[in-house]
Amino acid sequence: MINASSAPIDRISALLARFRVRAHLFHSGPLCGVTTYAAAPGRGFLHVLRRGEMVLTHRKGAGLLRRIEVREPTLLFYPRPMAHEFHNAPSEGSDFTCAALDFDGGSSHPLARALPALVLLPLRQVEGLEQSLALLFAETDRARCGHRLLADRLFEVVLLQLLRWLLDHPAESGIATGLLTGLADPALARALTAMHEGPGERWTLEGMAAQAGMSRSAFATRFKAVVGETPADYLSNWRITIAQAQLRNGRSVKYVADELGYANASALSRVFSQKVGLSPRGWLDSVKGSSHRLDKG
Repeated sequence: MINASSAPIDRISALLARFRVRAHLFHSGPLCGVTTYAAAPGRGFLHVLRRGEMVLTHRKGAGLLRRIEVREPTLLFYPRPMAHEFHNAPSEGSDFTCAALDFDGGSSHPLARALPALVLLPLRQVEGLEQSLALLFAETDRARCGHRLLADRLFEVVLLQLLRWLLDHPAESGIATGLLTGLADPALARALTAMHEGPGERWTLEGMAAQAGMSRSAFATRFKAVVGETPADYLSNWRITIAQAQLRNGRSVKYVADELGYANASALSRVFSQKVGLSPRGWLDSVKGSSHRLDKG
């Protein structure tokens, strides 16, 4: 019989099932001179430097090193909007395969919030990518029927494998206190995954601690230290993040309240206003207004 505390769990499927990340291939081949990638709401990037060397630069005040030299095949993952530039010698253009990433919910996507602004990893460091990258490069090197669609899906596979690696190597990836450090903790990961899979359950501190195989006090202390907020706050924020996604998709406040375990629409509205600073209707109007301004701009 398998002990529940030692049985393997899937730490990210529940997250990505609710909040998808879609990849869109937009470049494959050499880049010469200076190439600029602008920041756009809800848009990230995944670049694979296949061959060559380059200098990567960021704008002043972006919170990242302004100049980084990359001298070997490398993954460059921007989970959040971040303007950046590649500088390649015009005579020796470096070889890239690049995809834009669209995060459901934009800046509120749980993984986009939890990851560093830039994940930069030499390919040799990330185990298990060889076969997926070989398939990706095979599709991007030749134009065949459906190659762009297949390349998009393969980029999503590479991203999923990268996320797995980050969860298994949090210290090496520069991840700060938060969701991913919690998912990297074997005990806390069980409680977090259970909350992600069943946000509408009647969760108590005892129930969460039981999922982790810990006492209430030990669980509460460890959760706050590793994740950076209390279990109750995390659960409430997770529910509100789901509520925002559902409201954007046209669901009613009553429907969302029922799904997330609130007694009624008024109960959800009270918590929503406390967390977001606006009522669900007011927040949705503001989101629609922002989208309209972006479309016109």
